[in-house]
Amino acid sequence: MHIFLGSACHPTMIAIKPCRALLRPPSCSRLKACRRLYHSYEHHRTPPFPPTESRILSAALSHVPTHGFTTAALTQGARDAGYLDVSTNLFPAGPFSIVNYHLVTQRLALANDAPSTDDVLNNVSQNIKILAFRRLHANKAIIHRWQEALALMATPAHLPTSLRELALLSDELLFLAGSTDVTSSWYTNRGGLAAIYASAELFMTTDRSKDYVETEDFLTRRLEEGEEIKTFIGGVGSWVGMQAGALIDGLRTKGVWI
Repeated sequence: MHIFLGSACHPTMIAIKPCRALLRPPSCSRLKACRRLYHSYEHHRTPPFPPTESRILSAALSHVPTHGFTTAALTQGARDAGYLDVSTNLFPAGPFSIVNYHLVTQRLALANDAPSTDDVLNNVSQNIKILAFRRLHANKAIIHRWQEALALMATPAHLPTSLRELALLSDELLFLAGSTDVTSSWYTNRGGLAAIYASAELFMTTDRSKDYVETEDFLTRRLEEGEEIKTFIGGVGSWVGMQAGALIDGLRTKGVWI
């Protein structure tokens, strides 16, 4: 599966590879039994970040509404966590480390919103919509800074990590929603869902409606176009890439270092 990113002049095609866990057929003898085994495709027996890094990044995230995804927020997070400013050297990716922390922790938090067994069996499409919108709502406190995050994610140094995390989010949404189809069609849906979510996330940065109802409507319309998803993937992927490139240029003109 490929998503096109970059600018209109310099498009970049990135392959989103299916997780190996998805290539294996379910070990359960019955579908219902499989559906009861709720766990992420990237199930963590231990926290995804070391304790020190987690404390600093969590604290830094609380400063993003004021300072944005910047070194200043990272430094303030280290201070709040009781560490010296030099502790920011733990994060060679700089402010992108805060972005990645938010992406990973919010993806894993979706497991807390897993639908009941009956809902899983009967409403996969609706479950995907609900879970995707809940994930979008996790950006509410920092949505006015999210264009900075999108610009950081689109830089060449961070693009592979960002795309991998987007693919894992698609895995999580489909898995928690109850999708167990591991045919080639499933992989198409996986890539399409990644593109749809990315476009909804970008749309949300300009949404001024109450409770982001316009974003929810946008997401609903895109998901309802599922039958046309093969042609939709390339279109949305290219559009998201061009918008991300425009974000980088725009933020640079405002003095934001990216």
